[in-house]
Amino acid sequence: MTSTAQAPQPGARTAHPEHLGHVIFIAAAAAMGGFLFGYDSSVINGAVEAIRGRYDIGSAALAQVIAIALIGCAIGAATAGRIADRIGRIRCMQIAAVLFTISAVGSALPFALWDLAFWRIVGGFAIGMASVIGPAYIAEVAPPAYRGRLGSFQQAAIVVGIAISQLVNWGLLNAAGGDQRGKLMGLEAWQVMLGVMVVPAVLYGLLSFAIPESPRFLISVGKRDRARAILAEVEGDIDLDARVNEIELAMKSEHKSSFRDLLGGGFFFKPIVWVGIGLSVFQQFVGINVAFYYSSTLWQSVGVDPTDSFFYSFTTSIINIVGTVIAMIFVDRVGRKPLALIGSVGMAVGLALEAWAFSYDLVGGKLPSAQGWTALIAAHVFVLFFALSWGVVVWVMLGEMFPNRLRAAALGVAAAAQWIANWAITASFPSLADWNLSGTYVIYTVFAALSIPFVLKFVKETKGKSLEEMG
Repeated sequence: MTSTAQAPQPGARTAHPEHLGHVIFIAAAAAMGGFLFGYDSSVINGAVEAIRGRYDIGSAALAQVIAIALIGCAIGAATAGRIADRIGRIRCMQIAAVLFTISAVGSALPFALWDLAFWRIVGGFAIGMASVIGPAYIAEVAPPAYRGRLGSFQQAAIVVGIAISQLVNWGLLNAAGGDQRGKLMGLEAWQVMLGVMVVPAVLYGLLSFAIPESPRFLISVGKRDRARAILAEVEGDIDLDARVNEIELAMKSEHKSSFRDLLGGGFFFKPIVWVGIGLSVFQQFVGINVAFYYSSTLWQSVGVDPTDSFFYSFTTSIINIVGTVIAMIFVDRVGRKPLALIGSVGMAVGLALEAWAFSYDLVGGKLPSAQGWTALIAAHVFVLFFALSWGVVVWVMLGEMFPNRLRAAALGVAAAAQWIANWAITASFPSLADWNLSGTYVIYTVFAALSIPFVLKFVKETKGKSLEEMG
């Protein structure tokens, strides 16, 4: 292990180097769902204006077509935990891969606007499943000492998927002469952009056959010998009987999580569930997905050339990757909570600068030079601080913060809340931007600022703890 590895906590189990390599492959394969999540979420950025032109629709209708996939995401996220508990994590991944593939083909060949919307819902359902299964599976397979960094593979895959989608979009746009509706392979360029997702979807499906089922799921269905073999693969030279007994004892002291288990306290849900929902909502209400769904349209609205706007979307995605790598290095060293606080402060500053820059009137169809550069730099600052904090921390914490007896159901509810919040931001942005672009960014700034006291008061550190300790 490199020098970035955190020293294991007392009592923590750690994998030997030869086993760690195998665990890294398993986590990376599972995180391929995150790649598809990022790719599918962001690829629509290259098709927004083409869809508006082809179907002759206004901002409100356009926003619904873009955002409708998130309804599928919420449904997929809410049901994935229960499906995974019944048929296993690997089968869930394979179902998601099939749905991703079908959605890519359908989205590339729509015969009407409602048809495109339908296939986006199908793809959204697959994204919702992947958003739950990826972090949960990795958390269950990873040794506790490395779970933070391995859990961050999900977010790393998401941001790489976003970046690759923007690079592919930019390349296809140039191949089509800078026209989103230009002809490529007998289709309009935006259709090809959406169809390319078939390639990673098929790869995800193939990789799901190369990784083992979760030991916890196997123990839950009575396959103790297979669970022992997998634990030997991922945790190395440990007392397998003791480890299996530990997991089995923890599982026997609980029952299958259900929605009813989440209820309690004075505000409908148990407090820990509200914390998970809060993390999910704040992650979205800072407006991060505006940067990935609408960035090309946003930059064009303040006078940037279409091809340049696609390039800026790509550079933002690169910054997103850089921030994610920083988070992967420090999430197990610094901890989840400090990273979230650092990110909240940085996001609030970046968003406030964007709000200031967009408050100026356009001159000759463009922002004044100083404000234009400020907006561009501040957008990258915002994405950087999101990526090195909330982008990774929320996914890691949702995979590990809940007690075993609540985990599957609570993770499903928190992820569903995330997609509903994502839908609210995505569906409202075009209309809000038409109303007042600067005011829209003031709203996002307020949410970034409010996330600071939320983290300080309600979020507990989970660094270095085993899942069985999350009582």
